Amino acid sequence: MAASKLDSIILEYGKAHKKEYKAIYRAIERYDKIVVFRHLKPDYDAQGTQMGVYTFLKDNFPEKEIHYVGDNHVTFTPRLFPETENLSNDWFTSNKFLAIICDVGDPERIADPRFKHAKYKVKIDHHPCKKEIARASVCDTELAAAAELAADIFLNWKGKTMSVEAAYWFYIGIVGDSGRFLFSSTSPHTFSVAQALLATGLKLSPLYQKMYEKDIDSLRSLAYVLSHFQVSPHGVAYYCLPKDVQEELHITPEQGKEHVNTFSNIRGINAWCSITEDPNPKDYCWRISIRSKGKDISGIANKYEGGGHAQASGAKIKDLTVLPRFIADLDALFAE
Repeated sequence: MAASKLDSIILEYGKAHKKEYKAIYRAIERYDKIVVFRHLKPDYDAQGTQMGVYTFLKDNFPEKEIHYVGDNHVTFTPRLFPETENLSNDWFTSNKFLAIICDVGDPERIADPRFKHAKYKVKIDHHPCKKEIARASVCDTELAAAAELAADIFLNWKGKTMSVEAAYWFYIGIVGDSGRFLFSSTSPHTFSVAQALLATGLKLSPLYQKMYEKDIDSLRSLAYVLSHFQVSPHGVAYYCLPKDVQEELHITPEQGKEHVNTFSNIRGINAWCSITEDPNPKDYCWRISIRSKGKDISGIANKYEGGGHAQASGAKIKDLTVLPRFIADLDALFAE
């Protein structure tokens, strides 16, 4: 998309980050081998940003060798996103490559630890980070999605083209992390980037169909959630899905949290959580997805080994004996 046709909000944002953007452009131009990374247990934004960056680079630099790596999603793959590549350890140790790290603030959450072998690292993110992991970095915690930032970076790159396919992936990331433009992180900039992506000729109906397609097992798990949820005194709705229930419903822990936003528009409910048992023997725990209508719940998430954004965060507890304390802490936010 030509810079002259871009919304002024995108152009002004690009000017405000001109130095950081140029550092990313130079790094991409300098390296012939590039690998795109993102966080573990990917969501729409992580995979949408990764695939958007990968596709944009393939479109504009066909002579370069470009890859994307990480764990596959239990339901998004291959329904929505293609399977990630399986590069050998030798490839990482024998090549001078650029790592572009998307939608992840801290090194321990990067899906493939072999990013450490990169000659140079770039990070594109919207999470608070405890430790910087890249030489060239753009991070804006005010943006709704990492895909919003990545799309802005490439839309502002003069002489480069945003294809319909690249726009498709970036748009999925933006829609996913903005809650279909419902979360408070949605801004005029979010809509400007979405508009620019749509201007490529992107069609929304098939995109939304693929994003939100469900199966019968998902319907049955929703029925279970609606029959077993609880609500705290000050409007924290939550449901638990133990391992045996997941097996009975034929769902995974990742699928178990997909119904968390069922409670988003219910009067009297101020925050809502899914609590799913993760039986992984290396990290046995109960994973919690937390959402909020208004109050910042990221502090509670940080207290319980997690983190994230003001209205969308994640946490974990070792067992359900800790759950009453977690719910009480979250409930206290809404006691005023």
